[in-house]
Amino acid sequence: MKAVVLAGGYATRLWPITKHRPKMFLPVGDQTVIDTIFEDLEADDRVSEVFVSTNERFADSFEEYIADSSFEKPTLSVEDTSAEDEKFGVVGALEQLIDREEVDEDLVVIAGDNLISFDVADFVDFFYEKDEPCLAAYDVQDRERAKSYGLVELDGDRVVNFQEKPDDPKSTLVSIACYAFPAEDLPKFDEYLAGDNNPDEPGWFMQWLQQNGDVFAYTFDGAWFDIGTPQSYLDAVAWYLDGENYIHDTATLNNTELGTNVHVMADAVVEDSTLDESVVFPGAIVRNAELKNSIVDEETHIENLDLSNALIGAHSKLTNGQ
Repeated sequence: MKAVVLAGGYATRLWPITKHRPKMFLPVGDQTVIDTIFEDLEADDRVSEVFVSTNERFADSFEEYIADSSFEKPTLSVEDTSAEDEKFGVVGALEQLIDREEVDEDLVVIAGDNLISFDVADFVDFFYEKDEPCLAAYDVQDRERAKSYGLVELDGDRVVNFQEKPDDPKSTLVSIACYAFPAEDLPKFDEYLAGDNNPDEPGWFMQWLQQNGDVFAYTFDGAWFDIGTPQSYLDAVAWYLDGENYIHDTATLNNTELGTNVHVMADAVVEDSTLDESVVFPGAIVRNAELKNSIVDEETHIENLDLSNALIGAHSKLTNGQ
């Protein structure tokens, strides 16, 4: 079996912190988002190779990251795009990767910005039991939120209906961009695209598969975060920290009050401040400030300010002049 980790998005809703950094590299505790996926795939002996599908803009970042990591399976596979408006869609990118890398084995595909509470090996077990295309599904328990995803209707664990981003969702069970395909079904990517179908969201492809054969859903409880916005990132950090705080050994905190779910990274300095539900990146300086539900990128200087729901880019300097 081969695996693909989708890491080709530009994460514009998380700019400026993802303008020069893939969102998969955002820290969650002592790991990055993508590390949790790599760990599961590395531990599964059925997976022989992991293709990291990214774009030209972030190719160097991923190449360096993979080279410096302890993971042995990841291999970079670069899309021929460097801007959002050049992207040819996730399904198109997968079809090109399958052709480019000559993939002819069973394939598991996971979005690299997924933070999930289940072990990917459990999903692979389910896939091998069914021996048909499979997806992972999660109950978001909110109909408004469900409008943003592919809605799944089941009969047992068989998908009997699939709606991509419905205006009026009938339930809240959604597909989470974790898929598996038998080797014999891989040519269907080309067949689907040749039929002038939507090349963008994988949900459209899964809907097409379901209308032409069997698709099964692996449902799970626990947690799932689609890290695409500042709030979803902070929610993922809060879930991981579970009410605790994570302060790097080389960070300096003086006369500072911490609430919950605060992550202060290496060489950051926080003095005479109050922090709650916030993330402070390496080398940042926060003095006489109050941060709530905020993200402060690296080497940023904040002084004499109260910030809430703020997203501050790297190397910024914000003071009120006191």
